[in-house]
Amino acid sequence: MLQKLLSDFDRGVLSRRQLLQALGMAALVQPASAFAQGQCGGALKGTPQCDATPAKAPFAATGWQTVLLDHFSCQVADYSKEAAYYATLMNWSIRSDDGKQAMLDIGDWGGLQISGGYRAPPAPPAAAQPAAAAGRGGPRAPRNAVFTSVCWGIDQWDAKKVEAGLKQRGLSPVADNHGDFQSFHVKDPAGFGLQISNGNRKNRRQGPATAKTVAPAPFAPTAWKTVWLDHISYEVPNYKETVAFYVALLGWKAGEDEGSQSQCEIGDIGDIIIRRGGGGPPGVPVTPRPASIGHISFGIASFDPDQVKAELDKRGLNAREDTGGRGDIHTAPYKSYHTTTPNGYDLQISATTRANRSA
Repeated sequence: MLQKLLSDFDRGVLSRRQLLQALGMAALVQPASAFAQGQCGGALKGTPQCDATPAKAPFAATGWQTVLLDHFSCQVADYSKEAAYYATLMNWSIRSDDGKQAMLDIGDWGGLQISGGYRAPPAPPAAAQPAAAAGRGGPRAPRNAVFTSVCWGIDQWDAKKVEAGLKQRGLSPVADNHGDFQSFHVKDPAGFGLQISNGNRKNRRQGPATAKTVAPAPFAPTAWKTVWLDHISYEVPNYKETVAFYVALLGWKAGEDEGSQSQCEIGDIGDIIIRRGGGGPPGVPVTPRPASIGHISFGIASFDPDQVKAELDKRGLNAREDTGGRGDIHTAPYKSYHTTTPNGYDLQISATTRANRSA
């Protein structure tokens, strides 16, 4: 909850006064120590609204294992600026750009497809908008970005068997093939786009990615190397149902159910925190929001807290410290900063790698 409030503040959704009021109300419901543990820490742990019993599998396990983050699909208002930003700040290579969308390589283990054409929903009435529009490190851009689907590569690929397996489990696969690339689109229980493909590290991202995008580099490049998918923050109406679905379908390993979220391991690729959507503390009636990826955290090699912050500050980017509520960023087991992309998306940069993923 705390992370969402701060993210809304960074994006200009909340004014400083609104943020302080929300924090004061939240503190009455649960102690500050609970913020780092989802919505069910402290006195709420074990209560009926924080039931930590995992959901049963929705169908028989496929036996498939996730072996590749083939790509995220993201729609933004200005795709070329977003692509140039990631290429310059995170050192992701641009593999293609057709004037409408760009495909970026995240090392040899992931990808990001950025397309244009996003239109933000109507703004709230002027009276409801915060007066303050400036955040730490400069003005906060409105969020003009949305992640629409994720494509995962699996082992044991046989297109006919995969299609049959999806149909047997009540899904409606739609084929999407391009050359040697084969895949099926389905929807997860929350209605989010899920693409399952034959992608792996041996058959994807072959050859150098040397394309360019229209927008110029927004600032001097960093020397950072993105090495790990620290976590995806995925909010859904029913997190237990969604966790059970991915465990059975794609072989993810569920972590301990906290009562409002569960952190799952996605093989040797990274982690995902599947959270209860809708916001607010347990027990308070809310209207569940559609499934959404609130932010994504990427681990970089040789993370030094002071150097990372200095690099963000030098480029005029906001740098919001996040240790998961576990103390000073120099000594906490989890170290990260949140910043904001040109289209207002929340990007998290962390010290987490495969070697210390338990942090």
